[in-house]
Amino acid sequence: MAELNMDKLQELAGKLVGDASSALSILLAYMGDQTGVYRAMADGDWRTAKEIAAIADVDARYLQDMLSANAANGYVTYDADSKQFYLTPEQVAIFATEESPANMHGMLQIIVAQYASYEKAMDVFRTGEGRPWGEHHSCQFCGTDRFFRPGYEANLIENWIPALNGVKEKLEAGGTIADIGCGRGSSSVMMAESFPNSNIYGYDIHGPSIDDAREKAAAAHINNIHFETVGANDIDLDKAYDLACMFDSLHDMGDPVGIARHIRKGLKPGGTLMVVEPMAGDKTEDNLHPLGGLFYAASTLVCLPNSRAQDVGLCLGAQAGPEKLSQVLHDAGFSSVRVAATTPTNIILEATN
Repeated sequence: MAELNMDKLQELAGKLVGDASSALSILLAYMGDQTGVYRAMADGDWRTAKEIAAIADVDARYLQDMLSANAANGYVTYDADSKQFYLTPEQVAIFATEESPANMHGMLQIIVAQYASYEKAMDVFRTGEGRPWGEHHSCQFCGTDRFFRPGYEANLIENWIPALNGVKEKLEAGGTIADIGCGRGSSSVMMAESFPNSNIYGYDIHGPSIDDAREKAAAAHINNIHFETVGANDIDLDKAYDLACMFDSLHDMGDPVGIARHIRKGLKPGGTLMVVEPMAGDKTEDNLHPLGGLFYAASTLVCLPNSRAQDVGLCLGAQAGPEKLSQVLHDAGFSSVRVAATTPTNIILEATN
């Protein structure tokens, strides 16, 4: 063994201890969400663990240590003098407010889903075989919807669609939208509500997610939306779409070039494909930061195996970057591809014929 730099060794070991503490606190935070602990603290009042446990109907002794673990990681706040726990406004936004753009529980559900099926993940990693989206733990589906929804709510109608050339005006007058890989339908419902003169068609290969999407649309009393369980390559092209959307899904496709080519054939003259993808640079070194680490991890466990489970299995990955994504769209026959907008977590591409 090479001679060790003890300072660097201690620094790395200390980081790992912190990561381990956070990893277990993620499970505890998931438990706090699912059992209503954070909702019981949402008003920001200071309470003892016993008082919070009475509101959330959980065991007080377990809660004492759970909240202490959370406090050690900054998820909740503890007052040593009164021995009470509370949430700051920022902690309320992240942990206790479902409609907050900062809510992070969807990400926690995705992590829990991966740990819950770690044996399958290990087998896939060893063998290089594919793993279809539908074979993941159920937390993966609701977690993915919950993770991406706040970003869509904050940007889709106000920023992304207006950034596309002439698209907003078409949809306001009455157009046709294809939401490809729509999952549980959050993006479809947002567009249906915002553009009541347009018809929205949501497509996804995962039947249970489409069932949830239909329930979501019914609960919102929306009539200009239609959902279908179908693979992207089998979408009906007879409808002719003004706008086709792919939200964080193109990189999951086995044959993204072929699928983009199929979608292009279904666009009306002057129609637009909007591709929303995780923010990434074009080089690995551009993405070596915490957000890039998160996306690379998700890519390893979910995106690459899902692509490999399909025909072609191109394996773009969740950090493909604008250059590679643009090349896919050009290879599919789109004559114009540009970055229309960005957020800290997403890049939005506009592709036209």
